[in-house]
Amino acid sequence: MSAPDIDRLVAIMARLRDPERGCEWDSVQTFATIAPYTIEEAYEVADAIERGDMAELKDELGDLLLQVVFHSRMAEEAGDFALQDVIDSISAKMERRHPHIFGDATEGGHYLWEQIKAAERGAKGAQSAVDGVAIGLPALLRAEKLQKRAARTGFDWPDPSGPRAKIDEEVAEVEAATSADEREEEVGDLLFAVVNWARKLDIDPEAALRRANAKFERRFKAMEAEAGETFATLDLDAQEALWQSAKARGV
Repeated sequence: MSAPDIDRLVAIMARLRDPERGCEWDSVQTFATIAPYTIEEAYEVADAIERGDMAELKDELGDLLLQVVFHSRMAEEAGDFALQDVIDSISAKMERRHPHIFGDATEGGHYLWEQIKAAERGAKGAQSAVDGVAIGLPALLRAEKLQKRAARTGFDWPDPSGPRAKIDEEVAEVEAATSADEREEEVGDLLFAVVNWARKLDIDPEAALRRANAKFERRFKAMEAEAGETFATLDLDAQEALWQSAKARGV
């Protein structure tokens, strides 16, 4: 199999970014304006995988690749780096982090990967075990990553009973809150505790919530379909009956 030909896509992006002959939208974008689209495309890749739609996954991976080319083109225009630098950087990183595959190490596996990553963070000036956890991550995912980093230092519950008890404590604090700001803070602590409990149960909280979202969407649509145009006029008891009906049917 021949190497992927990315030159065509690079040329397309260069033309789109041309200030005189390019696209009036693409040519004025910045890293900040494109970043939300990059995040969105990554989630659309995850969505295609979740649905097992390989044709859609092919298209979404293309959209995500375009984001890499887009950012690289803007960086090249600014004189910072080009796409080839991005490729060289990730290639070197993968070889460096897998010395048991590409180097002289004979063992280590994923544990060695984590050691190398920690050393790289230290070389970049990280002083805390939780330094470098991207602020732009979804809050649920970032909570889990912060907890995992802290756990590597020994700051962790020994079993799931600790975070489970913490959930009850945080629920009580939400109920005892006397202001909107205090309630928001306590609800945040409650969500953080739930993520911790899921982690100790070896459950990916982000994946679990995605499945819960999908289940709610399916059941709600089933409720609407069963009730027809009258759904919004039904009282809560009638709507709850429709929910239970959909649940009983395994929707």
